[in-house]
Amino acid sequence: MASHHAHEVFWIVPRTLRAPGRARALLRAQLAEWTVDAEPADRAELLLSELVTNAVRHARAPQGRDIGIRIARYDGVLRVEVADAGPAVKLTPQVVAEWDERGRGLAIVAALAERWGCCPRLHGIGKTVWAEIGWTPEAPAC
Repeated sequence: MASHHAHEVFWIVPRTLRAPGRARALLRAQLAEWTVDAEPADRAELLLSELVTNAVRHARAPQGRDIGIRIARYDGVLRVEVADAGPAVKLTPQVVAEWDERGRGLAIVAALAERWGCCPRLHGIGKTVWAEIGWTPEAPAC
């Protein structure tokens, strides 16, 4: 299910192991439609992937609850949001060993995003984790 506005889009994806891949595919299509350059598109894709992966792996949400995704662009900002039904948590990147492949999600988000955080979910129970990057649309060629 998707909902569109001029500068934002919403999706609901099932909370399964396929959710990160589905979210990336939806995002790539939307950013292509918005003609977002490769560098900010790649950063946004990685941010969204990490946030959705966290929602799938770590949200203590009831079984059967879906993940809400919102992508928005405004005032030179590209914002990705992931909402889940899990309780709000204190968001701090973990310190992990160099060889540890798990536990890096929020450290990656903190490194890639210019701003990020967590707030109560707007509709329903749970929380929304969001991240923003700067993005300046190219002026159309004359």
